[in-house]
Amino acid sequence: MDITIHTSSLPHDDPEASLAFYRDALGFEVRSDVGQGRMRWITVGPVNQPSTCVLLAPPATDPGITDAERRTIVEMMAKGTYGWILLATHDLDGTFEKVRGAGAEVVQEPTEQPYGIRDCAFRDPAGNLIRVQELS
Repeated sequence: MDITIHTSSLPHDDPEASLAFYRDALGFEVRSDVGQGRMRWITVGPVNQPSTCVLLAPPATDPGITDAERRTIVEMMAKGTYGWILLATHDLDGTFEKVRGAGAEVVQEPTEQPYGIRDCAFRDPAGNLIRVQELS
C-alpha cells in the first residue's frame, strides 16, 4: 500500500487568531479559507510539504453531535485537552524563540525528555497543544 497523511484536523474558535498563529508564528502557508465569520474551514501547511495539511475547523459543527456533546467539546477546548499535534524541526531552539516571540502561550520550554527526545510545547489560540520535537 501507498498511504500518506494528507490532512489532520484541529478545532478553532477564532479563525483570525488561529490563522495568525499558524501562518505568522509557525510559518505555515494558507492553502484554502472557506466559509465566513466564525464558520471558516482553513487549510494550512508547511511551505516545503505541499501534500501535508492541517484543517482548522469550527468545532462541533457536525449535525449528529448533541448539545451535551457540543458543551463537552467547548469545555475540553477551554481546558486545552481537546486537540493536539506533534510537529518536528531540526532547529528546536530557533523555532521555540520564533514562536514565543510571536506571542504564543508557552507550555514547556525546550526540554530533554526522559524517553530520549528534546521538545517544547505551546498552545494555539483555541487551546490545542502544539508539541515541537527536535529532529537529530
